[in-house]
Amino acid sequence: MENLFINATPSSPEIDFRFDQQTLSMKGESYPENAAAFYVPIIEQVRAFLATCDRATITVNVSLAYFNSSSTKMLFSLFDSLNQAASDGNHVRLNWYHHEDDDTILEFGEELHADFAALDFYDRPLSST
Repeated sequence: MENLFINATPSSPEIDFRFDQQTLSMKGESYPENAAAFYVPIIEQVRAFLATCDRATITVNVSLAYFNSSSTKMLFSLFDSLNQAASDGNHVRLNWYHHEDDDTILEFGEELHADFAALDFYDRPLSST
């Protein structure tokens, strides 16, 4: 499967999915005008990749400084697919990066941890300095 790289824009995150290394990374801000148009093709590629995984170790790095409600819905779809892959016998490690003083992003990560229990969740606070 071909890797997926999408440059960040002011309203959409950088997507760097290296399927060959089983590493999926997202960083930046997410409030595209049409979140479904942005995320659905990405989620479809992730699902196709996950369908080929058998007892794989997959690392997911998420460092989003901001995301709007329509992005949240799409992110839940993405994490639901990853959670299902973990339930199917893969090891999915989610590194959740956030600024140490950003309670909103921290709380969303905690919600992900509670909702998608099959994911191996790691809270990764970043220093403000």
